[in-house]
Order: sequence, then C-alpha cells, then structure tokens
Amino acid sequence: MTLKNLMVLFCLCLSLILNAQESLSEVLEEYNNGSIPYITVDELATSKTETVLLDARETKEFRTSHLENAINVGYDEFNIQTVLKNIKDKTTRVVVYCSIGVRSEDIAEKLKEEGYTNVYNLYGGIFEWKNNDYIVYDHDNEPTENVHTYSKKWSKWLLKGNKIYD
Repeated sequence: MTLKNLMVLFCLCLSLILNAQESLSEVLEEYNNGSIPYITVDELATSKTETVLLDARETKEFRTSHLENAINVGYDEFNIQTVLKNIKDKTTRVVVYCSIGVRSEDIAEKLKEEGYTNVYNLYGGIFEWKNNDYIVYDHDNEPTENVHTYSKKWSKWLLKGNKIYD
C-alpha cells in the first residue's frame, strides 16, 4: 500500500470517527446522571396508572406542542410552587419530559428534593413520543404535527413531524 493510499485511509477513518453519531442512549448517558428512573413512551401511553405530566420545556416549545393534559413548568424559570400547587399528594406518579430527556431530569431531581416519591423521566422526551406516532397537541389543544426542536443540534433526534426552531 502506498503512502498516499495510507493517508487517504487514515483521513477516511478519522472522518468516520469524528462524525459518528451518538445514539440517544449515549447522549442521555453523557448528560444525565441516572438519578431519576426512566419510563418509556410505550409504558406511559399504555399505563392505566393516573399520572401527572410535567413539561420541562420553555413556553414557546410548549405552545408549539405538548403531551395531552401536560402542565408546563418550564426550565429556566422553573418554580417549585407551581408543582406544589398542582400536585398536593407527593406520592402521585409524576412523569417529567422535555425534548429528549435532559432538562426533565434536572426538574425531576428538584421534585425529589421537595419530597415527591414517584417521579419518572420520559425516555427520549416529546421527540420519542412523536417518533412513536403518539399525538401531540398545540396551544389550542388540537392535534399537531409540529414539534419545537429546542435547537438544530437536538433536532436530529426528531424523526417524525414538522421541526419548528423558533
């Protein structure tokens, strides 16, 4: 093999390594510490257990689309008083979600610190919900195909629906 061929092979391998896409589980493992158990979208969708859904995304994301009956608690402006007002029984099953499951873990940790004992993080967030053909709702509580993607970087995880960036 010539030096030129070796250099081409090296550059090709380096390019593949640098551009390798992480899996969703690798991203969640990188950004989360695992302090909150996950619930899958299928487990949530088929569950008969009464559940309160908390959306840990910002208002513009929530207004674009959200899970049915979710309460928007936000992230940057999160206020535990909103949760305390809406969920008095701290043993109630609460599922927190965001775009893919990173911000929701932070909010769920705050719920645990406040004494909530039955808190879950939705694995893959609203993106995974939509990717699995479950319905999301707009600000008028009408079904929509639009999903706010938070950022272009995270948008690669939304495989179905219309990507909204602002």
